[in-house]
Amino acid sequence: MKDIVALVTGGSRGVGRGIALALLAEGVTVHVTGRTRFEAEAKQAGSAGSLEGLELEAAKLPGRLSVHRCDHASDGDSERVCEAIRAGGRLDILVNNAWPGYERMVEDGEFTWPRPFWEQPVWRWEAMIGTALRGAFMTSRAVAPLMISAQRGLIVNISFWAAQLHEGNAVYGIAKAAADKMAADFAHELRPHNVAAVALYPGLVRTEAVLENAEHFDMSNSESPQFIGHVIGGLWRDPLLMSKSGRVLIAAAVAHEYGIADVDGTRPVPLSAADFAGNAGPSAGASELQDG
Repeated sequence: MKDIVALVTGGSRGVGRGIALALLAEGVTVHVTGRTRFEAEAKQAGSAGSLEGLELEAAKLPGRLSVHRCDHASDGDSERVCEAIRAGGRLDILVNNAWPGYERMVEDGEFTWPRPFWEQPVWRWEAMIGTALRGAFMTSRAVAPLMISAQRGLIVNISFWAAQLHEGNAVYGIAKAAADKMAADFAHELRPHNVAAVALYPGLVRTEAVLENAEHFDMSNSESPQFIGHVIGGLWRDPLLMSKSGRVLIAAAVAHEYGIADVDGTRPVPLSAADFAGNAGPSAGASELQDG
């Protein structure tokens, strides 16, 4: 995949970082956006992961990395990144992963994530709808013409079971359902141009946040952050990719179909809606902590 160009949003930590590393390991040229440029900033904020740290990890991988400090709350930031990519004349894969809204789960000493919708802080709606979904739409809108001109492309919205089930937070569920619908409608309009769009669900991912709270999770079927990135690579190589366009896909199920193992050689078992039903709470947000 050395001639392939990808853009991964929100890749300074979590799932996005793993996707970027996996694609770089496969030789892809990867553009990555993130809000946290330097490790010192991350430490000052009490978080883990930065674009600087990603650069250090990427140095030993065959793909080429370009990092872009970007806050997708700003349309101008998103457009600046897309303009740099358009100047290169090519984009094959877009992964809409940046997803703020997990910040400040504890406010004034109270864990506000599971509050009913009428008690949810408005900032969480603005973060997940006004920033995450808008950022995904605006970025897709800006780069779709590149894919259309090439008559091939793949847009991936990283989503989760909260789109179909109540996972403890109504705002989160609304946003993820919208991410699935966005992928489906993109797919419909892009099909005449041979460009695919899918929603892709991870399982329990060993992100920084999950590892810090590992005692609260059953890690026996967990996935590395890179796993879903290798699945995206498999999707791109699939000659029948367009048959999957518009669908919600489970990363572990796609991996089984393609014979893709995780980086440690394990093969995560695909989970279904029934496996998540009744497990409301912060696990969903923590398991796929994305935003960089």
